[in-house]
Amino acid sequence: MSELVVETLSLVKRYDGYRNKSVTAVDGLNMRVERGSIYGFLGRNGAGKTTTIRMLAGLAKATSGSARVLGLDLAMDTVAILERTGFVIDKMLLPSMNGNDLLRFNRGFFPHWSDALAKRYAEALEIPMDRKFKKLSHGNKTKLCLLLALAQNPELLVLDEPTAGLDPVVTDQLLRVLVEDFANDGRTILMSSHHLSEVEKIADWVGIIDQGKLLLEARLDDIRTHYRRVRAVGERLPLSAPESLAVSSAEGVTEYVVGAGADAFASELSSQGAIVLEVLPLNLSEIFLVLVGKENHVPVEVLA
Repeated sequence: MSELVVETLSLVKRYDGYRNKSVTAVDGLNMRVERGSIYGFLGRNGAGKTTTIRMLAGLAKATSGSARVLGLDLAMDTVAILERTGFVIDKMLLPSMNGNDLLRFNRGFFPHWSDALAKRYAEALEIPMDRKFKKLSHGNKTKLCLLLALAQNPELLVLDEPTAGLDPVVTDQLLRVLVEDFANDGRTILMSSHHLSEVEKIADWVGIIDQGKLLLEARLDDIRTHYRRVRAVGERLPLSAPESLAVSSAEGVTEYVVGAGADAFASELSSQGAIVLEVLPLNLSEIFLVLVGKENHVPVEVLA
């Protein structure tokens, strides 16, 4: 069985609000991130991604449930986790310091810090290290935050919307560094995003969260191999299917989205007198829209 670098068990974060009302940002989250994987943590704005990451970083305390990071208990071993994990969350640093100042400031906090890596990424990402942080462009601020995380030489890199607001050139630079220089070295990336096309380029695992609940956790290859859309017409068609994520009907055509066994299900429909119009593969964007674009969700976990 693969080693888990991040594991959450029934993790809940609830915020007390106005007039004694509470808001549940994360609701019973069970997430598993394998060592050496690139895990795309997907969801709309407000789905619970950032709250989850802030809990993993020790910036927010869970209401209930538990989490382990790098085999360590989050509640008991926060400092040890931070020493071995690079977090890029708020992308806000001391505004009056320049890049070189920030390198010197951060160096002492991390036992595996590498000046060689810091120099390498400053050059590769073309960051003006002599310019104050507050005067950098949005893209260079993001790149500097990533440089500081990478220079820690971490086992795990956790990124919250790392490409938000970046132009395509900077985005390509960052994704290339993440894959070629970090993940290919056997280390682990947990990357939250709502940019599905970027995640699909580099991830091998995805988790889709909505309203604080994990709706799907699967290998990206499994999605490409097994997930299908089955469209059929006929009388008395079943209202569900094995491994179904969603079922809908419009203009006499019933559509099933299934996570496995699509061909067998289509054959069963045909044997019952239905006409199967097509069985189509689904990409990540289509799966995402099926799950978060419907009022009724069918939570599915595929742990291959």
